[in-house]
Amino acid sequence: MIPRLRKQPEKKSCHGYSWVDEYSWIHQDNCLDILKDPNKLNKEVRKYLEQENNYTNKNLKDTEKLQKKLFEEIKGRIKLDDEGLPYRDKQYDYWTKTTKEGNYFKKLRKKIGKNKIECYFDADQEAKGKKFFNCGDLTVSHNDESLIYSVDEKGSEYFTIFVRRISDGKIIDKIEDTAGGCLWAFDDKSFFYRKHDTQKRPRKILQHILGTPVSKDKLIFEEKDERFTCSIDVTSCEQFYLIETSEHTTSEVYYFHKDEKIFQPKLFMQREKGIIYDIDSYNGYWYLHTNKNAEDFKVSRCEYDKFNEWKDFIPAKKGVVIGGLNFLKEWIIRSEISDALSKIFVRNIKTNIEEQLIFADEKVISPGISLIQKDKDTDLIRLTYESPKTPARVFEYNIKTKNKKLVKENEIPSGHNRDDYIVERLNCPSHDGRQIPITITYHKNTKLDGSSYLFLYGYGSYGSAMIPSFSSSKFSLINRNIIWATCHIRGGFERGFHWWKEGKMLNKKNTFSDFLSCAKFLIKNKYSSQKKIIAYGGSAGGLLIGNVINQEPDLFLGAIMAVPFLDNLTTNMDHSLPLTKGELLEFGDAKNNKEHFEYIRSYAPYDNIEKKDYPHILITTSLADSRVLFDEPTKYCAKLREHKTDKNLLLLKCEMDAGHSGKSGRTAAIEEIAFDYAFALKISGKFD
Repeated sequence: MIPRLRKQPEKKSCHGYSWVDEYSWIHQDNCLDILKDPNKLNKEVRKYLEQENNYTNKNLKDTEKLQKKLFEEIKGRIKLDDEGLPYRDKQYDYWTKTTKEGNYFKKLRKKIGKNKIECYFDADQEAKGKKFFNCGDLTVSHNDESLIYSVDEKGSEYFTIFVRRISDGKIIDKIEDTAGGCLWAFDDKSFFYRKHDTQKRPRKILQHILGTPVSKDKLIFEEKDERFTCSIDVTSCEQFYLIETSEHTTSEVYYFHKDEKIFQPKLFMQREKGIIYDIDSYNGYWYLHTNKNAEDFKVSRCEYDKFNEWKDFIPAKKGVVIGGLNFLKEWIIRSEISDALSKIFVRNIKTNIEEQLIFADEKVISPGISLIQKDKDTDLIRLTYESPKTPARVFEYNIKTKNKKLVKENEIPSGHNRDDYIVERLNCPSHDGRQIPITITYHKNTKLDGSSYLFLYGYGSYGSAMIPSFSSSKFSLINRNIIWATCHIRGGFERGFHWWKEGKMLNKKNTFSDFLSCAKFLIKNKYSSQKKIIAYGGSAGGLLIGNVINQEPDLFLGAIMAVPFLDNLTTNMDHSLPLTKGELLEFGDAKNNKEHFEYIRSYAPYDNIEKKDYPHILITTSLADSRVLFDEPTKYCAKLREHKTDKNLLLLKCEMDAGHSGKSGRTAAIEEIAFDYAFALKISGKFD
């Protein structure tokens, strides 16, 4: 029996408009309490969600064997018993390990010059008996004696912080109901942590002295603007603490020296609307990374004793996003993004000569660097590169001699031949002539005559860039001749700050038009055909998919939306929700601005459902998701059921013990991917 959510019409009005929402009743005023205690969920709503889950399982029962097959395939591509490369601290080498039996990770260390290996944190043991387990920050004290870590056991992102003495494993301190971020002070006698306000916005930094009551914790910093949230870190020189407070488009930094007797953060540079900046300090200089007078960012610097006498260090380049810096004694390493591709550069501090590091012959790659040790007097770094068809490869690289040695390669136990796959970078003209990059990956035997199915992925919000990285799970689709295409649409950062600005606020519809243009372009060029494309997006990417299937449902065979932002008008108007105020300069302020209201209402997926045929749809959500509350996709599904005129699948799956990122643990993560892929293969008629 198809689940039906009870209707309870509520008349709403704003800016002279009136409308009726028949499902708004499922949103509870104490929604944040439900994140902490699921038992506070309305019993009728819980029953409905259980009915939806049963209905979904019934409709996908014929894929159970396929799900198991997919699970084994995906699991078979993961090296379950793996060890990361060590990072050398002052007295110890530290690294991470996973095992075949475990679902999580183990943190290991070995004293330099000794053979004894010590496991100082075992996440598999910590997670035992828990329905959900997520470890946030995890850091060893500067004297290597104690461990601080934060744990979320519901998925709601309310974290408990623990302090553990490593020598005997004893918990010596505990702080509940935090935002999860924690940082050791250099004295090893105290630490800093983030605290939520009543609306679950981390706007306070407190200092806790070991062994003292939490009630005595000192407030170091409090952000007064509800749109902003704050965090704490240290500079590369380890002389200063930094407190950054920001919303998506504006930031501000405070700093204080580690040796101050009384910590009193000082303002570095006053916030300006639309100006993003961060700072660092190393070897006598302040470094300022900012978009002020540099749309796509630049790096300036000044000497400590000549504060504010800034000189450009890495100048701005139009259409090129200038990244931050990593410091060694004689070298500075930095990154930049252009045309949806990252590049790494290294600069000789003495000569000021800079060169790009070339990683591989492939054009479409995702490069990265990491430091090998805490001591910055070294020429050695680790270079990492991967591509949509090439698993991650890690090289030890000597900057001075340019010698490069392969030290680790992401092993695919079940086998993987990158020469079996083709990666292409195309550019698609959008409705206004903008060229939209598309990264395409497919098997060399896949036909490009329009007969192939295509998985079309997009996001396009918050300036997040979709980097062309390797994902072993995707090959369960690609090996079945389903083409994977990632659309680098506006709203991201792939082609500079303007790429973001042209996909947000009153330009948000460009994001949707870009995605539709990509779909039509790929059909026109015979990569696929109408009704053979499956659209996929998560969170704000769900807003994207919900909109495009409202606009042109006939383009798509199906759509998969994970924790989707579908009732965005209602959420935007509710300023009591955790994320809304911080996103007013990303999406607009429908509550207080009529133009914003009209614009958002014109594209909001929930508000624009019509009586017409829709493609097959799978929606996944989580009860403890604090970013996109479960009631958004639940309402959307209920309303769509009432309006759609087709007999295609419309399935809602709500995880009852999970958060925004889904269930926890490796096995559960694989199961979720296998579930989504089984849906995609079912509607494609591929049960092999």
